Amino acid sequence: MAWTVAGIVLVVAALGLVKVMQIRAAIKAGSSWQPPPETVTTVVASVQDWSATIEAVGSVAPARGVTLAADLPGVVQSISFQSGAYVREGQVLVELDTRQERGQLHSAIAQSDLARNNLERGRKLLEQQAISKLEFDQTEAASRQAEALVEQAQAAIERKTIRAPFSGVTGIRQVNLGQYVNSGDAIVPLQSLDPMYVNFTVPQQDAAAVRPGAVAVTLADSSSTDQITGRVTTVNPVVVEATRNVEVQATFANPRGQMRAGMFVTVQVQLGARRPTVAVPASAINYAPYGNSVFIVEQIKGPDGKSYRGVRQQFVKLGPAQGDEVAVVQGVTPGQEIVTTGVFKLRSGAAVNVDNRTQPSNSLSPRPANS
Repeated sequence: MAWTVAGIVLVVAALGLVKVMQIRAAIKAGSSWQPPPETVTTVVASVQDWSATIEAVGSVAPARGVTLAADLPGVVQSISFQSGAYVREGQVLVELDTRQERGQLHSAIAQSDLARNNLERGRKLLEQQAISKLEFDQTEAASRQAEALVEQAQAAIERKTIRAPFSGVTGIRQVNLGQYVNSGDAIVPLQSLDPMYVNFTVPQQDAAAVRPGAVAVTLADSSSTDQITGRVTTVNPVVVEATRNVEVQATFANPRGQMRAGMFVTVQVQLGARRPTVAVPASAINYAPYGNSVFIVEQIKGPDGKSYRGVRQQFVKLGPAQGDEVAVVQGVTPGQEIVTTGVFKLRSGAAVNVDNRTQPSNSLSPRPANS
């Protein structure tokens, strides 16, 4: 019995020793194991000349734009324009029925002629002292009153003739021939397309840098690649309390009519001379609540003493962005190799395999692929 028990103990001890040795070997192998390298793309950080700019979204407004309306009520007698047509300043667009006003004008002219004749007779009689000065003054006042009635009738006729106050392009006509319109009813919108205003806002901390005369560049719309250059003409001296922004207005020449009233455009205001900036693609930034960082590729020494190509996480301080690139104020020096794709799957010390055959977009003026 004793020999049996001793044999069992020896067998159990041998099995335990073997298992302990296996566990130690596994731990040793696990401590030296490295995950396979991640495939990433990289770019070498370089110094670029960036102009100091402020980017904002603006709204296009015409330098001159109105909705023409009827001044007096009446029936539309004639329409002398087409919707969407170019009209010149002073061109007659719509005429209302003025038969009643013209009758009043003829009556006023007749009364004016009679009053003028009475005034001439009264002047001669006054010279002959046949009438008093009071009677002559009454005759003269009656003549002036008759002339005023003529001018009043002429003004009523003119007010029923709607003319273009400036040269521009008409919108969609709001009235039809024979339609009765009331005073204030819309006739047609009229817009002058050259020049055009772009109204936008900038944060109050940037308002001091934006001055009248500064160069402003804008895109006609989100699908256009043509840039239009203008200048800042007005900076509102009042800060909007609700947003703490300052309203700015820039003027752009628009000879080809690319800009239309109401469009949203992207505006870049150039604040001064170009300055050297270390910039990296925006895809290289690992944004996090505790701080933004990038991964720098360099030679790293592993636990086994061997060096390999890996990444080191570097926290950075970011500046303004232009297009696909972001300025790095602190944390990156020119010449360092920065990971641009795959940053979400990296950690500090991870091994990487660099494959730059396919690079992400990296343009200061990116455009959508299907625009």
